[in-house]
Parts: sequence; C-alpha cells; structure tokens
Amino acid sequence: MNRTWAEYKVGFGDPGGNYWLGNDRLSQLTANNRYNLRFDLQQRDTGNWYYAEYSTFRLLSEADNYTLQVDGFSGNVSYDTFGSYHNGQKFTTIDRDHDRTPSGNYAAAIGGGYWYRNYGGCLVNGARTTGYFYCYGLPGPNALQLSRMWLQCK
Repeated sequence: MNRTWAEYKVGFGDPGGNYWLGNDRLSQLTANNRYNLRFDLQQRDTGNWYYAEYSTFRLLSEADNYTLQVDGFSGNVSYDTFGSYHNGQKFTTIDRDHDRTPSGNYAAAIGGGYWYRNYGGCLVNGARTTGYFYCYGLPGPNALQLSRMWLQCK
C-alpha cells in the first residue's frame, strides 16, 4: 500500500496486523543500539518459515532520511540479502524518492515505503499484487506469503 513520508514518519495500521511503528519512533528507539532486528519470513509456495536477525539495527533521523544501519547477521536464510543490499540506504516513499534508481521511484512502482536501493534484495514492504513481495536468500522460491519485522531488546 502506498503511503506518504508523513504517514511512515508517525506510523499507521493495526498492531495486530499490518502495522508500521513510525520512522521517528524507530529512530529514537534505536539511537542507543538497545535492540536487535528480526525478520520472520513465510515462503509463499511451501509455507515454511525462515528468519534473519541483526545484532545491530539503527535508523538514523529524518534529517538523514531515515538511513538504515544493520550488521551482525544470523539466521536460517541462505545469505544476508537484507543487510548486504539495503544497509546504508535512505528511506523512500511515494512522495520522497531516495532510491538509487535514476529512472523512477521504487516506492511508487512497488507499493510501499522502504530502504530501496533498486531492484532486488529483500522486499518485505512491497505489495503482493505487484509481484514485489519477496526475499532473495530463501531456500527455493523467493516469493513471500507473510513477513514480520520485530524489535527485540538486547
């Protein structure tokens, strides 16, 4: 679902379902490196669950366009697609394009705000209807059924 920079800034949704905590809050919470980031990823074709964790997760402030900093990967996915592809990227929404694609705005094309670099990586905020809801690094097919991003206290 396409949302604006202002919506991603403050957060939206239902905590029991589709929910975004808010980039301002994420930036404040992660400033002191007290949280790990965990992804739970359900493969669409098999229903199998996989996970990726990062011992370092920090989201810089709005002044830095909510630049993502992740490190310390572990998990049962084949390789660190999220960290290797999205680390250091600025957040992009339909009305603020910070991806590395000079020919367009990935948030507008794919259907969700995210730390887009360009095509590829681990796109857990894209709309299933666009075909951009996947994570490279899963054993077998990369298409996702469900994804969750969790903050875990250290």
